Amino acid sequence: MSAGPGRLVLVVGTGTEIGKTWVSCRLLERWRAAGVAVAARKPAQSFEPGQGPTDAELLAAASGEAPEVVCPPERSYPVPAAPPLAARRLGRTPLRLRDLVEALDWPEPGPAVGLVETAGGLRSPQAEDGDAVDLAVALRPACVVLVANAGLGTIHAVRSAVGPLAGVPPAVVVVLNRYDPADVVHDENRRWLAETDGLDVCVADGPGLDALAAALAGTTVRVP
Repeated sequence: MSAGPGRLVLVVGTGTEIGKTWVSCRLLERWRAAGVAVAARKPAQSFEPGQGPTDAELLAAASGEAPEVVCPPERSYPVPAAPPLAARRLGRTPLRLRDLVEALDWPEPGPAVGLVETAGGLRSPQAEDGDAVDLAVALRPACVVLVANAGLGTIHAVRSAVGPLAGVPPAVVVVLNRYDPADVVHDENRRWLAETDGLDVCVADGPGLDALAAALAGTTVRVP
């Protein structure tokens, strides 16, 4: 096992089905296109069988790895519930946060950037004894990428998520997914979060995500 990635990025969301995997894949694709060595990990995943590719399969396609490397089969649960709840339903070994962290196996030599994507929202249980905030505390990533919707309720959702992360990673970057520049609400939310709350904010499409990918792979995690 290697010492790990040169820079670790943790991708979390304000809720489920928020677009974490879509954003993660776009970042991985941009890094690979720029010649950056990457690896992706999904500590545990749950899914509805027959509903298309799993998160691990999508992340693997973007990072150039095998799905079973991104998320080990024993922590892949064909039940649409939080991973520890899915494990209970299937009668599998209970998930513990320490086990998830210790099982993160990075290639040798360590990639320049390692991306870890959580399951569900920020406070969704990742294990019997921890949620995504606890995982962030354990992993100490260089940056947490917080994916949120751009529409109504976004300011509340982002503020509610940023609070528990205060002081955990050196930086938190908010990525507004499904952003429509012509939508007044979307634009006002973006401006409020950036100008009033002083957060690093970008939108999940075009130049903003290009700049974020470059910053995360470089010497700073500030959004240009």
